[in-house]
Amino acid sequence: MRTALPSTPLQRLRRELFSSPLDGLISIGLIGFLLAVVIALVKWALFQAQWAVLQANSTLFAVGRYPLEQQWRLWLLTTLLVAATGLSWGLLRGLPRLDRVHPLWPRNDRIAVAVVLALALLAPLFLKLSWAIQLRWWLEAALLVATRWAAGRWASLVPPPARRLAPLIWPLLYFAGMVLISGGLGLIQVSPSEWGGLLLTLVESSFAILLCFPLGILLALGRRSELPLLRWSSVVYIEFIRGAPLITLLFLGQNILGFLLPGGLAPDRVWRAAWVLTFFAAAYVAEAVRAGLASLPKGQLEAARSLGLPLPQALIHVVLPQALRVALPATVGQFISLLQDTTLLSLIGLLDLLGTARTVMANPAFLGRNAEVYLVLALLFWCCCAALGLGSRALETRLNPTANSAL
Repeated sequence: MRTALPSTPLQRLRRELFSSPLDGLISIGLIGFLLAVVIALVKWALFQAQWAVLQANSTLFAVGRYPLEQQWRLWLLTTLLVAATGLSWGLLRGLPRLDRVHPLWPRNDRIAVAVVLALALLAPLFLKLSWAIQLRWWLEAALLVATRWAAGRWASLVPPPARRLAPLIWPLLYFAGMVLISGGLGLIQVSPSEWGGLLLTLVESSFAILLCFPLGILLALGRRSELPLLRWSSVVYIEFIRGAPLITLLFLGQNILGFLLPGGLAPDRVWRAAWVLTFFAAAYVAEAVRAGLASLPKGQLEAARSLGLPLPQALIHVVLPQALRVALPATVGQFISLLQDTTLLSLIGLLDLLGTARTVMANPAFLGRNAEVYLVLALLFWCCCAALGLGSRALETRLNPTANSAL
């Protein structure tokens, strides 16, 4: 067998882009087109765009009309999230891997840290924020890097029981975050009508993502159930939701719940929209999980039952882990679509990120500044969706049995 000789970067570049005259012409054309687009975009951003609309409304885009005297809660929540992110990131990198020796700071991690530090240093300066807020962002970035390094450095010293309990940080932090945002436990209540901007978008999407996943699993199992009433109820629900546009369901949720429920039981408009998003996404998650269940041979469940496992334990310990691994890409794709669908909330009067942008652009002082605002909104949504995609691929790699079976 002939072994491939090592090649220099220039040789690999020539082989991949200029292996033939036609490939060379196509590569030159595409490179020239991309360079022209990048140069035009940089020229517009540096010399023609007017970023005053973002500098004057940065707080509005971030948290909406959240009371200024209560915004310390959001900074506290941001600090807790940064610390939990660095801790989880470091523990994942610092734990020993069975398949290979994993470096403490791989290349992708170094790139991610460089991007985070660059954003923390440049974004506050670009938005012309006060020195106090700039210092807070710099401290948050330093906290992320420090906790990531410390957790990765000493991950092997953490006892296995504590290591298994580490994921519980996130659900506890989510409940603590909701208390900090909305009030309670001695904190002043902040009405959901005062939430807005990126804060409202993240609250709505995270609430729907967390609840639609278990609900989708139950619907998928119900659709495959042998009980006719349960099976057909699941089928009717899934097909009805999949056949109705989301914007129609949002309008129905905003108007009908107010008539069906007494005034004291009807949830706030923000939570009505959150539940509609949850029920809508659950139908699509159910179909993704059902596809994962259908991909497994029936012998898996039969073998688990023959070993004496009851049906619930056979589903939880044998069938669902395999099915969810298969359904993970489609499920995360639905989560990304759900995050993007939160832009429809502006059509029902909620000031999410897009609704806040439309309100700002209606201000006579900022007329004609649509390109700057929409470009920043696109970058924010891209960052959130890219984070979900990267997390999904990392989870797929860790759950891949072929990659983790070698000793």
